[in-house]
Amino acid sequence: MQAKHNHYIKSINKTIDYIDSHLGKSFSLEELSSIANFSKFHFHRIFQSVVGESVFEYILRLRLEKSASLIIFQPTENLSDIAFQCGFSDLSIFSRNFKKHFKITPSSYRNHVLLKSNQSQINSNIRHIENKTPPYFCPESKTTKWTSTMNVIKNIEVKNLDKITVAYNRSLGPYKGNNVLYQKHRAELFAWAGSKELMSDVNFKYIILYHDNPNATLNDNQRMSLCVTVPSETETDGIIGKMNIKEGKYLVCQCELSAQDFSKVWDWIYGQWFPENHYIPDDKPYFELYPEQPKGEIFKVDFCIPVKVV
Repeated sequence: MQAKHNHYIKSINKTIDYIDSHLGKSFSLEELSSIANFSKFHFHRIFQSVVGESVFEYILRLRLEKSASLIIFQPTENLSDIAFQCGFSDLSIFSRNFKKHFKITPSSYRNHVLLKSNQSQINSNIRHIENKTPPYFCPESKTTKWTSTMNVIKNIEVKNLDKITVAYNRSLGPYKGNNVLYQKHRAELFAWAGSKELMSDVNFKYIILYHDNPNATLNDNQRMSLCVTVPSETETDGIIGKMNIKEGKYLVCQCELSAQDFSKVWDWIYGQWFPENHYIPDDKPYFELYPEQPKGEIFKVDFCIPVKVV
C-alpha cells in the first residue's frame, strides 16, 4: 500500500512540475492525466486526494498567486499583460477571479502595493543613511559586490548561476511549526541519497527551495522542496522526484548564522537590499543552498534569489 501511495505522489509531483513550467498555457485533463500516466477519471481523484484541491482549482490558484506576485514586483506592468502571462485570455475573467480569491480588485491591490512600497522606500531611505550598503567592483571575481553592517552576512553579489539538477522531497504546505514533518522528509531524502551513494560526491549540496511568494500565497498553500544536488543522469523513484533549478542571474547572499537569524536576513534582502538597488526579484523559485554541514548551531547558507534589472 505504501509503494502505491509513493507512486501516486511521484506521478502528481511530475504533473505539478509540468504545470509550474507551463503556467501561461491552456491545459486539458487529457494532457495532464497522460503526464501522470493515469486515466482521466482516476487522475482527477488522485490529484484531489494528494493535493487537497482539484487540478483546475490548483491551476487557477497558482495563476492568481503568480499574478499577485507580478503586481508586487512589476508595479508598472499593464494588468492585461500580467493576466496574459498568467494564462488568462480575458482581463474581465482575470479581474473577477482575482477579486473572488483575494477579496480585492487587481487595480485596488496594485494601489495598495504602491502605497506600501512608497512607505517602505521612505523607511529604506532613512535606514540607508544609517546602514548604507554601497556596491564596489571586485577585480578577482569581475563582479559587483556589496557590503553590509549585518555581521552574519559575509558576501553579497549578483552572479550568473548554472542550471542545478536536484532530487527532491516536496511538501505541499509549509514546515513552519512542524519540525517533525521537516525532519521526516529530510531523513527520507537523505536515506534515498545514501542508498544511491550520492553523498560522497564532492559537489553534493543540500538545498531548500521555495516555490511561492509568501506575500501572495496563503500560508497553508506554500510549497517547499527539500533537495540534494545530483548528476543529470540520476534516476529517481518513489516519493523522490527530479527537477532542474533554472540557470540565470541571482542575488547570492552568503551567510554564517544561527537559526534565529534566517528571518532577519530575508527581511534585510527584501526590505533593504532590493529597494536600494536596480534589481527586482524574477518570477522563479528562490532557495537556500547549504554548502556544508552545520558546525554546532552555526549554519553556512547561500540565500539565492533570481533577479532581473529594473
